[in-house]
Amino acid sequence: MKTLRLSLVWGLLLILQLSAANAQERPAWAKETKEQKGKRMKWWTDARFGMFIHWGLYAVPARHEWVKYYERIADKDYEKYFNLFDPDLYNPKQWAAKAKEAGMKYFVITTKHHEGFSLWDTKYSDYKATKTPAARDLIKPMVEAFRAEGIKVGFYYSLIDWHHPDFELDASHPPTPQGKEAREAANKGRDQKKYQAYMKNQITELLTQFGPIDVLFTDFSYEGKGHKEWDSENLLKLIRKLQPNIIVNDRLDLNDTDWGWDIKTPEQFMPREWVTVKGEKVPWETCQTFSGSWGYHRDENSWKSVPQLIAMLIETVSKGGNLLLNVGPTARGEFDERANQRLEGIGAWMKQHSRSIYGCTQAPDTFKVPQNCFLTYNAEKKRLYIHLMQWPFKSLHLEGFKGKFKYAQLLNDGSEIKFYSPTREGSHTTETAKDGDVILNLPVQKPNVEVPVIELILE
Repeated sequence: MKTLRLSLVWGLLLILQLSAANAQERPAWAKETKEQKGKRMKWWTDARFGMFIHWGLYAVPARHEWVKYYERIADKDYEKYFNLFDPDLYNPKQWAAKAKEAGMKYFVITTKHHEGFSLWDTKYSDYKATKTPAARDLIKPMVEAFRAEGIKVGFYYSLIDWHHPDFELDASHPPTPQGKEAREAANKGRDQKKYQAYMKNQITELLTQFGPIDVLFTDFSYEGKGHKEWDSENLLKLIRKLQPNIIVNDRLDLNDTDWGWDIKTPEQFMPREWVTVKGEKVPWETCQTFSGSWGYHRDENSWKSVPQLIAMLIETVSKGGNLLLNVGPTARGEFDERANQRLEGIGAWMKQHSRSIYGCTQAPDTFKVPQNCFLTYNAEKKRLYIHLMQWPFKSLHLEGFKGKFKYAQLLNDGSEIKFYSPTREGSHTTETAKDGDVILNLPVQKPNVEVPVIELILE
C-alpha cells in the first residue's frame, strides 16, 4: 500500500509539472488591468456593427476564397490569377460610403489571406498587389477612405500561408501532398522560424505604415499549428508594443490566458447567449457572410435576406455582442450588386433605428422579454428597446414592467404609444393585465419598416 501511495504521489507531481510546463503564464509586459481593458475597448463595445472585407486573388476565379485548397490548385496554375488581377474599377471611397450608409462603425480588410497574397506594397515579398496588373498599394487608399468617413480601421492577417516557401506543411494546410511521407519530403528545407520572422516583419509594416490601427484579426490556429508554431506570445508582444490600443481577436492559440486575446470570435453561427469564459461574460463578435462564401463567389445562391440580416444584428446586440458582416468585392474592385442591395436595406433600417444598436447591450434580467421580441438596453441613456420580430394585434403585454418606464414611442417616427395596466375585468371586450404588468396600445397596421422598435424611456 505504501508503494502504491508513493506511486500516486509521484504521478500527481508529474502531472502538475507537465501542466506547469505547458501553461502560458502571464508575461511581464502584459500588465493591463480589467478596468484599463474596458476603457481601451469602449469604442468597439459601443460601435456594435462592422464591415468585414475579404478580397484577394481568389476574386478572379470567383469560386470561394479557399478555391486553391478545395480544388487543390498547384502554385504554377494559381499564378494565372496573379497575372490577371487588375481591379480597374476599385474606388475605396465608394466602399467606405456604402459601409457608412449601412451604419457600420469599423471595418476589417484581409491584408493577406491564406493564399499568401499581400494587398499592400510589402518589402518582404513579391507576391503582392504592386507586382500584379493592379500595380499599386491597395490598402493605403482604403484606409484613408474609411477614416475620412469616420470609420475605425481594422486589419485581418492570415497566420496560414499557402505560398510562402518556409511555411511548414501539415495535414490541414496548404493544398500539398496528403500522405505523411510525401509531406515530410516536401518540408525539407522549410523553416517555420523563418516564417515566424516573415510574419513579424509584415505585421510590423502593417502597424507602422498606416497610422493608428484599431483592430487586428489574426486567422487562425488549428490542430497542427498553434502558439508554438506562430510564436504567438512574442508576436502579440510586438503587436502591443507597436499599437498599444489595438483590439486583438482570439485565434493566436492563447485562449487559456486572460491576456492573449481581447474578444471571442464565433464564426458563421449565432451563440445562444452572451459568450462566457470560465463562467464570466466576455466581449465577443460574430463574423458572418451575406452568403456561404467570404470571398466573391459569382454562383453562390444562399444569400440572406435584408430582414434576416437585420434580425441577426439585433439578436447579436441583445446578447451583448458585435456583428462583423462580410463583403467580398469582385475582381474588378466593386461590391457585388447583391451585397449593395443588402447594405442599402440595412442602412435604411439603421437610419431610423441605430440608437437601439449603438451603445446598447443585453437588457438586465429584471426586464422579461416579450414574446417574439428581442431587447437591447442603453444604460447611459436609460433606454430600453423592444424589437418586434412579429407585429402583434393591437396590444403588447409587458410582464412586470409597471413603474419601470415613463414614456413609450415607436422609434422609426418618434410617435407616442399609450400604455395602461387594467386589472379589473369588464365586458367581453375588456382586455386586462396581471398586477405589475403593462399593456402597450399599438396601431393595428405594422409600421413600414423591416423590424419595428419601441423605445421605452426608463424611470
